[in-house]
Amino acid sequence: MPKIFRLDPHVAILVAAGEVVERPASVAKELMENSIDAGAGSVTIEIMAGAMTYIRVTDNGCGIAPDDVQTAFLRHATSKLTCAEGLDAINTLGFRGEALAAIAAVSRVELLTREPCAREGISISLEAGVVTDISPAGCPEGTTVIIRDLFFNTPARLRFTKSDRTESSGVASIVIRCALSHPEVSVRFIRDGKIDFHTPGDSRVDSCIYSLFGREFSAGLIKAEVSDDTLSVTGYVSTPAATRGNRSYQYFFVNGRPVRSITLQAALERAYNNLLPAGRFPACVLYITINPGNVDVNVHPAKTEVKFASDKQVFDSVYYATLGALDSNSGTPEHLTGSSDGLHSMQVMQSGKTYSSISSGSSEIRSGSSPDSRRLTPDAPLNPPVVSQEILHSSGIGNRPFHIIGETFNTYIVVESQNSVWFIDKHAAHERIHFDALRAEAYEAMSQVLITPVICRHDPEDISLLLENSELLDKLGFSVESFGDDAVAVRRIPTEINIGDTEPVLSEICAQLKNNEAAEAVRHDSILRIVACKAAIKAGRLSGIQETEALAARVLSGEISHCPHGRPVSYVITKSTLDRSFKRI
Repeated sequence: MPKIFRLDPHVAILVAAGEVVERPASVAKELMENSIDAGAGSVTIEIMAGAMTYIRVTDNGCGIAPDDVQTAFLRHATSKLTCAEGLDAINTLGFRGEALAAIAAVSRVELLTREPCAREGISISLEAGVVTDISPAGCPEGTTVIIRDLFFNTPARLRFTKSDRTESSGVASIVIRCALSHPEVSVRFIRDGKIDFHTPGDSRVDSCIYSLFGREFSAGLIKAEVSDDTLSVTGYVSTPAATRGNRSYQYFFVNGRPVRSITLQAALERAYNNLLPAGRFPACVLYITINPGNVDVNVHPAKTEVKFASDKQVFDSVYYATLGALDSNSGTPEHLTGSSDGLHSMQVMQSGKTYSSISSGSSEIRSGSSPDSRRLTPDAPLNPPVVSQEILHSSGIGNRPFHIIGETFNTYIVVESQNSVWFIDKHAAHERIHFDALRAEAYEAMSQVLITPVICRHDPEDISLLLENSELLDKLGFSVESFGDDAVAVRRIPTEINIGDTEPVLSEICAQLKNNEAAEAVRHDSILRIVACKAAIKAGRLSGIQETEALAARVLSGEISHCPHGRPVSYVITKSTLDRSFKRI
């Protein structure tokens, strides 16, 4: 066995930095949390060039005493935890004492700080964790931390950083979460000299949401609230009509800490059962307040994951808060104007209260028939015409005869061919045709130019992904342009896609682009499946005879057997099977 030895202190701190500082967004998160823990009423975050070369966080908090400045950059140095018992009731955002030490180890740092009653402040500079200068300084009350040249001494980490646009968008997402977690703090975010957003810090969640996301997003929210003696849930959830194409607009906060939680996500989405079509997800800004002893925030180095003592209690509370909001929603949400007067509210005193079932009549999404679709009438011919020879030859079937009997449930084409009856899933068959076409190297997308561009708003990271993958989108038939930091203008879409599907399709594409666990080829095929699915004939719509003939010809030729997701596109019943069922043989 190799000899065991203690790591060199410098190597040890670099290892710790790898756990805490993954990218510039991690730095912004740790510094903002320190500012909030210091009691700041306002925090300004400024970045340049994707935040790799410059991050500045300024607050008006309590500052740091001169004698503590150097200590603050030592590992496991913290003012927020003094004994083991404190781990059972953590009320601060930071507590490990790792952040400043880890950040300083992989960057050049300058910190200026002054306590409220002090006549002067103090400045300290570090490079790769080593103090290079410390001296008195004139500065305002509070603390300013400047981070330059992140990862300058760890070239391996630099290779894994992404484009400036992506990294700066990651910082923006973190700042948004921190701003939402503490609406009593005024947060200003400056990117490359331009103010992206500025929250008022008036302690009102609705004002904070409005300043971060604007009128359109805010208008689709309804207030949700539930409470009992040990736990409360407050905040906003989206109406069924204002859902999104992915989960990027689901914000959960536990005791003021932004977190990721499968339990919270599942509880939210369960309340929307039978209200949303596939591929749509609710948005939310929900705050869970719980006894600190009943939640463990010490399960992840970045403190973004939590563990609850009772998952069921938390699940029920979020579920009933959301269900109550949906139940009380009249279906006509009012606009947020920085005031909570126009918001629908619902308070439930018992987390176990049972609600009457929500009627799906007002929120059911129906697929309307196209204006020229033909429905069978009593006068319609019983024997539709035999498929044209031109379609047969073009599909490679030759002269094998079949004819369309009709459609059932506006979903399955019924075809008689020789001694068999075929049931063809028209959506699945059409989806496969589009998928195969998209994969073909010679494929050239047919696009429709939009007179009025569709403005799609997404999370800043999603916007960066879309713009960075504009070449792929162009091949698929989309043309996207930047429209501010949180939106793109879509000026061209594939001919087969409805304008109303533009935002959902792009949201699903973003979700696949962010799936770093899958190989690039797998992600590419997943994106093609999304486009093919949206472009395919929809189940529930009666198709014209030319559509059904063409699809039947392709399926019966053997060219198509399964959809891109692996489902069969047809089901065949032979005449002999029917004869046996009716005891004819």
